[in-house]
Amino acid sequence: MQLGYFTERPYRWLPEEELLKNRAFFAISNRFFDREKAADDYRYYLDEYCYAEDLGFDVLALNEHHGNPICMGSVMNVEAAVLAWRTSRARLVLVGNPLPVIKHPLRMAEELAEIDLISRGRLVTGWVRGAGSEQIFNNANPAYNREMFNEAHDFIVQAWTRPGPWRYEGKHFHYRHVNPWALPYQKPHPPMWIPGTLSPETVQWCAEHRYPYIGLGIPLAPTCDLWDFYADEAAKHGYQAGPENFGYMIATVLADTEEKSPGARTRVCLWWRSKRIFCASVHQSSWL
Repeated sequence: MQLGYFTERPYRWLPEEELLKNRAFFAISNRFFDREKAADDYRYYLDEYCYAEDLGFDVLALNEHHGNPICMGSVMNVEAAVLAWRTSRARLVLVGNPLPVIKHPLRMAEELAEIDLISRGRLVTGWVRGAGSEQIFNNANPAYNREMFNEAHDFIVQAWTRPGPWRYEGKHFHYRHVNPWALPYQKPHPPMWIPGTLSPETVQWCAEHRYPYIGLGIPLAPTCDLWDFYADEAAKHGYQAGPENFGYMIATVLADTEEKSPGARTRVCLWWRSKRIFCASVHQSSWL
């Protein structure tokens, strides 16, 4: 089993009344953003990830969201590059880059290759389709979400494995000259773990590509159903799915006493079927 550490890296200084008034994290005005406090937060979170490695966590996981204070990792590849240099052992797992909204998969291939090189092969890439808010923020047409996801994924794999230069003409992406000089440290490319929240279509896609599926804090019963569905799909593709194909994120509340965060230890025991467990830290702040 691999045990990972993950936090959303929220902006912790938002007035609670503004959150309640807005009734959502998305679309809260950035006029409440304080540069000095945010700079401290970034350093705090990066130091915390390094400390997690010192404590023995096998995986340090990062995610990406846009236009809201719940996650300051709007460009998580920057954070991953910092951790690639500052850490030495733990794997760096990205859960994940929103392929349908990045609009430049060649640049993504180059960024991730550099991170893998700096870390000497500790990168694990992850892809997501992105929440509805990501489509709005990046002005992406949700009607093309799935096909842009598939095309960007296939293109990045080619960019990492097919000797260049070559030309690419797809439906959504076009490049006259594909020849990334910095290629990943790992061959043929970094492993890929795919996070999700109860989408059978995503689970089917994961099984087809033999990628591990990471459940992001979803309930137990539907998660088990999706694992069974993954196993059935894997059998159609000629292999038997096992614990190495699954992961799960456990939401963990940090509190001053054990009484203020009941149930955390018992919930950990439920996920013995999963080879990869992520402890998602929820940081206390004025609005949590």
